[in-house]
Amino acid sequence: MSLLPYGASAQSAAQNAAIEAASFVDTFNQVILFPLIALLSAVAFLVFIVGCAQYFINATNDQARQQGVKHITFGIIGLVVMLSAFAILSIAANTFGLSDELECADNPSAGGCGDVFRLPDDTSGGGGGVLPGDTPGGGGGVLPGDTPGGGGGVLPGTAR
Repeated sequence: MSLLPYGASAQSAAQNAAIEAASFVDTFNQVILFPLIALLSAVAFLVFIVGCAQYFINATNDQARQQGVKHITFGIIGLVVMLSAFAILSIAANTFGLSDELECADNPSAGGCGDVFRLPDDTSGGGGGVLPGDTPGGGGGVLPGDTPGGGGGVLPGTAR
């Protein structure tokens, strides 16, 4: 038996879930991910600057210069890692077609954002294909007590 009435309630629940997921991703990105990348980039840059200062200030002390070289190296590695993380996240968002969703999550009132989080209307019921012995039109046959157009069909010889 279907828990949601067939039609509008199922669509609105799915749309609400999509909106909530987009809101969570946007909040996570704005509050945690991007500030963390910026903070770690700033720390790496600070380590690089401290290493440069140690290298030039202690020009006569070889041991202190080696410490400066280590700080310069670690600072550059940190900057490369942070830049790579940002680039990978951007490439992943563009590859999976999330760039529009991310832009619209930042500014939902922007042009072209009206249909980004809207699920396509499906009045046929969706679901899988028609199996032998099933009736077409909803991704499977209708069992007693079910509403038409539910999920996938029931395989012959299997109980529900």
